[in-house]
Amino acid sequence: MSKFLVLYLMPAEGLAEWMKIDPEIRKSEEEKMKADWDAWASAHSSSLLETAGAGKTKRITPEGVQDVANNIMLYSMVEAESTEAAAQLFEGHPHLKIPGGTIEVMPTNILPGMEKK
Repeated sequence: MSKFLVLYLMPAEGLAEWMKIDPEIRKSEEEKMKADWDAWASAHSSSLLETAGAGKTKRITPEGVQDVANNIMLYSMVEAESTEAAAQLFEGHPHLKIPGGTIEVMPTNILPGMEKK
């Protein structure tokens, strides 16, 4: 089995549109999405290693550190036989119900000598 990094993306414009939805309707949709997400996670628990939210971003350059924004909301680590198999896990994922939401899956390649000991 190989490990894959999964990024759940949401452009700022999509999130802004989501926040314009009537709060009662949005709350109901969020509760349904959470239930769908929990069901998805349960169904794929053998492949799902971890999922976490991504916080505010700091970009470090030779010039220093600065606050920046990106489209990453969450990430997961999953195990699968191939990139295609990992990607198929996310077809129909609840995150895709958010307008503008996308998911990206990529293999991880541990650098020689950088393995956790």
